[in-house]
Amino acid sequence: MIVEQVVENKTNYKEDKLSEKPIRSIVKSISWRVVGTIDTILISWIITGQVKTAFSIGAIELVTKMLLYFFHERVWNSIKWGKK
Repeated sequence: MIVEQVVENKTNYKEDKLSEKPIRSIVKSISWRVVGTIDTILISWIITGQVKTAFSIGAIELVTKMLLYFFHERVWNSIKWGKK
């Protein structure tokens, strides 16, 4: 969907460019996940006492939450409520 918008330069992508480009959402997703994953690893390590388990949990969480955040951000970017 987003790739099609970029490649085909669709009208809804032109409108979307005025608010926030998809690449911005990608970079925000990555930076937020780095912070969130470090937090998850530390909490998992404290709870389990096992570094290997903590990193395993962090690795899974990194991927799933980055994808969820990206799509959540794109949906909210399309909602006009609260924008000027």
